[in-house]
Amino acid sequence: MSETDLSSESPVGAVGRITVPIPQDGFGEVLVAVRGGSEAYAAWADQPIGAHIRVLVTECISARSVIVEPLPS
Repeated sequence: MSETDLSSESPVGAVGRITVPIPQDGFGEVLVAVRGGSEAYAAWADQPIGAHIRVLVTECISARSVIVEPLPS
């Protein structure tokens, strides 16, 4: 049995869905599929992003905070 530590698996590159809108100069929340399940992260972006928009995680700024950008529609 492998003892791989999955807690260090980065969400960078994962696709998520905004669950709490990201306002200008603030943060919202994104639900990202990682480690075989879904996890919520505080999400920051360069522009406001509404709820239910699919986004790409571009950077991890802390264990529970990420930077995202909207996926092209």
